[in-house]
Amino acid sequence: MTDEQKSFDTLEERLNARKTEYETMPVPDTAYQAVQSGIRQAARKRKSRLRWYMSSISVAAFLLLFTGCIRVSPAFASLVEQLPGMEGIVSMIRQDKGLMMAIDQSLLQKVGVTDEHDGASVTVEGIITDESRMVIFYTMKGMINSEKYNYDIDLLDENGKNLPVAFSYASPKPASESGVYEDKIDISFTESLPPQELTLVFKKRGKEPNNKWKVTFPVDHSLTKDMKNTIPVNQTMTVDGQRIHVKQAVLYPTRLVLDIEYDRNNTKKIFGIRDLQLVDEQGRAWRTDSSSIGGSGSSVFFESMYFSTPKKLTLQGSGLSVVDKDELVISIDPSSGEVQGGPSSLKLLKSSVQGKNLILEFTIADAQNATSGLSFTNIEDSKGNPFDINEVGWSPSVFEARVVIKNGAAAKGNLTMEIFSYPDQIRAPFSIEIPVTP
Repeated sequence: MTDEQKSFDTLEERLNARKTEYETMPVPDTAYQAVQSGIRQAARKRKSRLRWYMSSISVAAFLLLFTGCIRVSPAFASLVEQLPGMEGIVSMIRQDKGLMMAIDQSLLQKVGVTDEHDGASVTVEGIITDESRMVIFYTMKGMINSEKYNYDIDLLDENGKNLPVAFSYASPKPASESGVYEDKIDISFTESLPPQELTLVFKKRGKEPNNKWKVTFPVDHSLTKDMKNTIPVNQTMTVDGQRIHVKQAVLYPTRLVLDIEYDRNNTKKIFGIRDLQLVDEQGRAWRTDSSSIGGSGSSVFFESMYFSTPKKLTLQGSGLSVVDKDELVISIDPSSGEVQGGPSSLKLLKSSVQGKNLILEFTIADAQNATSGLSFTNIEDSKGNPFDINEVGWSPSVFEARVVIKNGAAAKGNLTMEIFSYPDQIRAPFSIEIPVTP
């Protein structure tokens, strides 16, 4: 008997013990029907995709355990993490109900492709994707000194071209003694659909171009084909005198996308909506990681309830971050500290030169519990020379902001700047109902 078979047998014994434990729990009729429906759907469409983590455990028995318990049992989720290719994945998305349910519905694609050289390796363990979002789970090994350098990541399509996508990832944390680091890359598809084949490139920042790890793998689109529900909303709410148009909600397996637009006739520019969430009829909150929605509006991303369709949804928020449109542009004399224009709550504490950069430090009154800081755009000196922001910082405990203007020491005369984000918060609770059925 191989070591792999032994591990499966041991896990099967523990799963069976857990199954006995859960069989004694009362299960509501609706939950039982959902479990049975999930089993029938999986049996019809997804048997082949289960083979990578199945041994002697039957598909039906495993799905019964998985569907019935993963949402209520951290202990069971811990057991699932021991399956080949699942290590660390559940723990990374445990706080995202939508992605947990996507795994529940067998939408995790196992990849298991590795590139290894120079004593280090990068492995793409698996992905979850639909036409709106992809989450890539990866493992780095042998990165003992990862705290000493950062990585750049490239995402390439099947033709070797950069994907026109927005994506986020964290710099590797200091590796453990084993030299293993696990994390994920979160990709948003706004201009294109996911490619048929994807190449992930890790490269050390500032190192030679050939010092990189390159992993190529196929993307299975059939798993989430036609899994998209568009729900027209077309409602307008007024918050603190400002009109906000909620246009539509698009529901995918990985997230819900809510399209919001700010009325062009608003007297204030909205930088963010505070405590934005969707609440269902059971009081469950479906979160968003979008702390601000700039410009004329945007798409706001929430956890997905695709596989747990609520009977009722309410969009709630506690207020706005805004500035009067006629107070957006300010003028600063760095030498005297004189400020013209801007909100009355904004005060310049001091300005200083550090190398070639100009550092401006501000204080902002009434910015308790702000979720965003202060930043500027369209920065020019009196000669019309443009400047960029090099760094921003926000200290919410003392309501102070720090803005570093790249090469700002060379600025001539006053600096004119337009506020790009502002931490002032206006408390104005609101809620509107979102239709559930398309």
